[in-house]
Amino acid sequence: MEASETPLPVTSAWRTDPARLQSLFAAASPFPHLIMDDFLETELAEGLADEFPSIDAMPKSRDYVFGNKHELSSVEAGGLSCTRFRDLVLSPSFAAFLAAATSFDVFVDPAFYGGGFHQGGPGSFLDFHVDFNIHPLHSDWRRRLNILLYLNRGWQEAWGGHLLIKGSPTETPTAIAPLFNRAVIMLTDDWTYHGYRKISFPPGATRKSLATYGYEHVQVDQVRPRTTGWVPEDAGAAKRLLARNYNTLVKTKNRFFGSGTAKNR
Repeated sequence: MEASETPLPVTSAWRTDPARLQSLFAAASPFPHLIMDDFLETELAEGLADEFPSIDAMPKSRDYVFGNKHELSSVEAGGLSCTRFRDLVLSPSFAAFLAAATSFDVFVDPAFYGGGFHQGGPGSFLDFHVDFNIHPLHSDWRRRLNILLYLNRGWQEAWGGHLLIKGSPTETPTAIAPLFNRAVIMLTDDWTYHGYRKISFPPGATRKSLATYGYEHVQVDQVRPRTTGWVPEDAGAAKRLLARNYNTLVKTKNRFFGSGTAKNR
């Protein structure tokens, strides 16, 4: 199923009619989200694509058997455009935009833990999942929004790699093409399943995105912490068993070895 929402240009829509954005966000199916084309000024989007690190310079993600992609959270090290982007998403004006568009009063994690540059090469995929809800390094930060910016020039429909979203494991997903300078702002909760299926690329192509996460302050222990919850499609018995027990295994690992640092996410 293709996304039915009309993409919105950030350059005008949120400034002139924030109430409309809130309404569209709240009413979107299968869960609250916005699709916004031409999200950044063209010069900045092009600069981000030019400064995007090579896939060989990015560590493999910690998705284990549930994904095949690379991540690098050090956005500020990318170059002048990346620094401009980092300053933008950390600014009070961007926080005000998110509040106007979604009604969530959030702030962006300045370390981009688990976010930043994401890139997938041939055969890249990410199984359906719901995201961790409490920041691993800040027990009073609750994750509420994902802001995903796609930087794929000349993306072809036949390549696949669409962002797939659904409100339950058995639901037919909605597909959103990862087009250049398109942003998807979406709720993250224990029922906001998302991922992408294996991609078929021509030589030299990759799937590129910048991931930014919005958090709200909560009291410690107000929300029960949850790590990433995996619901893989067409998985064998061993992978399904691992997915069901993943939360327990991660908690055990973190108790003895810690959760790692933001820079190698």
